[in-house]
Parts: sequence; structure tokens; C-alpha cells
Amino acid sequence: MDVPQAAIDLAKRFEGFERKAKRGVEITAIPYICPAGFWTIGYGHLCDPKHPPITEAEAEVYLARDLQTALAATLRYCPVLATKPEARLAAIVDFTFNLGAGRLQTSTLRRRINQRDWGAAARELRRWVYGGGKVLPGLIARRQAEAALIM
Repeated sequence: MDVPQAAIDLAKRFEGFERKAKRGVEITAIPYICPAGFWTIGYGHLCDPKHPPITEAEAEVYLARDLQTALAATLRYCPVLATKPEARLAAIVDFTFNLGAGRLQTSTLRRRINQRDWGAAARELRRWVYGGGKVLPGLIARRQAEAALIM
């Protein structure tokens, strides 16, 4: 199964491509610490702080792999999404990419999705707005966008 385009669009919109350095004529990204306190590069790819700079094309390759991993985990923990509208799958793939499969696996969100309680699932999504112990405005916006796709 392919990663839904809406999941790719959400990830790119909310992660952004951190342009920091110029390598020849190409703009590259270097590792940075995201608002949640993790070393990241490109479109939200977790990395080592000593990771070499990458181009936007390389960042897209990382994103594609990361989203494919998130898709597999999403379908493993929320199999009902395989037969639901693609927008619902996209929302939860983005959530899983952003927070990790472990968070989805142990969440009430997972239970609400598998119960097909879409209103409760949307409410659960909106609760996941903390990064580094603080409410982050970017996560509020991201969860709102995901919740809109769930409904």
C-alpha cells in the first residue's frame, strides 16, 4: 500500500525543510534540535547530531522511508484504517510519523479508531499537543489538521 498523498503533505507542511547551509549551488539542511528536544534533519527525520548536511532531494528520500514505516505501524495497530477513507489513514500515518509507533500502540486514540468512533478519535488527536513537556502551537495546528481528516 502506498503512503497517502495527504500524509506526505501534512508531514511536509508541519515539519518543513530546515534550510541552513549552502553546498555549492544546493541548499542543504543540517541537524537541529526540534521543539520536542530531538536531533532532526530535513523533514523531521531523527538523526545523530553529527549527521552530514543533506539536500532537499535527500530529505524527501528520508521522508518517504519514514512515512512508509509509519504506514506499516499504523496498519498494524489500526487495521480498520485499511478499508476506511484515505484521509483517515493519512491523518494517523502523520500522527505516527510525528510521535512514533509506540505512542500509537499504547494510546486511547488507537482504541477509538479500532472502535470506529471517529468523533472520539478526533478528540483524542487534539490531546497530543505536548513536546518537551510544553504545549506547542505547531502541534495544536497539526493535530487540528489531522482531526479534520478523521471526520
